[in-house]
Amino acid sequence: MDTVWSVVVIVLGLLAWGGQVISWLWPDRAARLGLSETEADVEPVFSADNRAEAAWDSLVLWTLPGAGLMLVLGFPAWAYLGLIGGGIYLYFGGRGIFARIAMQRRGMRIGAEQTVRVNLTFLALWGVVGLITIVAAIADLPTS
Repeated sequence: MDTVWSVVVIVLGLLAWGGQVISWLWPDRAARLGLSETEADVEPVFSADNRAEAAWDSLVLWTLPGAGLMLVLGFPAWAYLGLIGGGIYLYFGGRGIFARIAMQRRGMRIGAEQTVRVNLTFLALWGVVGLITIVAAIADLPTS
């Protein structure tokens, strides 16, 4: 089970982290790849928020795939990084969902309906992966 979960955490974590790195450093390429919307297609404040979020996430989202790598390699300290990474991903997913829903309800342009749906789905997935990782990490913490 640890190996399967490690692979899930590494793959999904690298998708999130890699996507944010591309969105931060190469926003035009990110839009062409469907990772984000072009600035012209969304509200300026949404675009600015996404760019800032991508920059910050590029610095912190490595923690979950890092924990997965430590788990697959058998490092017991994976649980500590798993708690940190899981918390970051739980926050990342939840904040992204709540912000997008709030902006949509206020009539803000935040992207094409299909893109928003895909974004919400992945944000929910990353939040759930973060939560499961937290639970797994707590269960794996040393007891003595």
